[in-house]
Amino acid sequence: MIHYISPAPLTFEAIDTILNKHYTLALSEESKKVINDCKAYLDHKIETSEKPLYGITTGFGSLCKISISKEDLSQLQANLVMSHACSIGNPIQKDIIRLMLLLKAHALSLGKSGVQLATVERIIDMFNHDVLPVVRELGSLGASGDLAPLANLFLPLIGKGEVWYEGEIRSAEEINQKFNWEPIRLGAKEGLALLNGTQFMSSHAVYALLKAFKIAKYADIIGAISLDAYDGRIDPFLPQIQEARPHPGQIETARNIRALLEGSEFQKKEKTRVQDPYSFRCIPQVHGACKDSIMYVASVVEREINSVTDNPTIFSEDDLIISGGNFHGEPLALVLDFLSIAVAELGSISERRTYRLISGDRGNIPEFLVANPGLNSGFMIPQYAAAAIVSKNKQLCTPCSVDSIPSSNEQEDHVSMGGNAAVKAVQVMENVERILAIELMNAAQAIDLQRPTKTSPYLEKFLEEFRSVVPFNSIDRVMYKDIDAATDFLRYGDFEANPQA
Repeated sequence: MIHYISPAPLTFEAIDTILNKHYTLALSEESKKVINDCKAYLDHKIETSEKPLYGITTGFGSLCKISISKEDLSQLQANLVMSHACSIGNPIQKDIIRLMLLLKAHALSLGKSGVQLATVERIIDMFNHDVLPVVRELGSLGASGDLAPLANLFLPLIGKGEVWYEGEIRSAEEINQKFNWEPIRLGAKEGLALLNGTQFMSSHAVYALLKAFKIAKYADIIGAISLDAYDGRIDPFLPQIQEARPHPGQIETARNIRALLEGSEFQKKEKTRVQDPYSFRCIPQVHGACKDSIMYVASVVEREINSVTDNPTIFSEDDLIISGGNFHGEPLALVLDFLSIAVAELGSISERRTYRLISGDRGNIPEFLVANPGLNSGFMIPQYAAAAIVSKNKQLCTPCSVDSIPSSNEQEDHVSMGGNAAVKAVQVMENVERILAIELMNAAQAIDLQRPTKTSPYLEKFLEEFRSVVPFNSIDRVMYKDIDAATDFLRYGDFEANPQA
């Protein structure tokens, strides 16, 4: 299947399909035309303009006062890519690299950047042949966009740098030769168009949000299992209390829990307690607020990935080339910090439910969820692990966006630190997946200890699938393997078939 890049907006659904269904990319005829028209306008402007054009006929940053001769314009752009390729540290995940290629190709296709058609087509070729430049997680200030990581992303265009290919890191020169790809001779402004932009931040944001959407769903499913296992009450999920405080996420969460528990034998039992702890009773309020936050972040990110974020920006229809600040990462830095905080809260309340399940305070299930406690430690230490991860998330959720360190001789005197916010947001998502996996292990164990009583038909099916990868724990065994298996179950499972929740 092919996704045709066009001026039409990219959506999260389309991106998820492209990644998971392994679509190839191609440019629509409309995109080819606007790219060529913008390049022709820029070439004409360079030939006829008597004024310096920032980054096109001048140096960059605080070197913008220096004019560059026409003979050196191509070398200027190549030098920019080479000198700025300073992303360091651990390589980022391959799906995020794929997103960077996709989002940059989409942004350049909007016809405001002045690049060659051949440059965009080479980016698409790399995506389609799974030639993924090695980009590392540190080095972006999120100010002139993501200069350092985007430079590493596009070194292979000029025959330099490294790429992932068939599971190995290889030299870009070697792989270019394999595909008979000649190095691109960058035209005026092209290096700047490639390096200016927010695709490192926005690709991490998209990747994190695709995880966050699933995490929010799993938080409700696992929370419902825990509620049944703990002999919790359904009263706090009734619609009347949500209508009295009508936040959309709260209403949705309560509706989900009611639907998930429809037909549960646990809910038909007479309850001995009149009130549950907050980690159960306040699921609608906490999960709901987190969902509302995730959806706000998604609205900002979707707007960003369909924007022109390089500099200068070319408006051929108005005969203007404007040096502005659309590359500044502040919109993303703020919401990436917000996303981390919101999803970390789903992990925080999950760990508290895990603690309640092992505490033995209800009397319906044994302490630490195992027979013969003392000889067996049971589920004691998975809760420790969840608590440690929750604490780690609290440290990661210190906002990056409140910091700024000037650069480029004070020309770039306020930066967003959105690159750091992006990297840590993905780390928080992965941590919360693990926390929820630990809660699921505990909740499944607690349900099984109360057999033959059954939860709802949907949750019974969910638990049956879970038990195919993580069996019931009757005596102590090595637990980290169970945690890893449970985490993979959440990361790669798909339970959209449920018609109610």
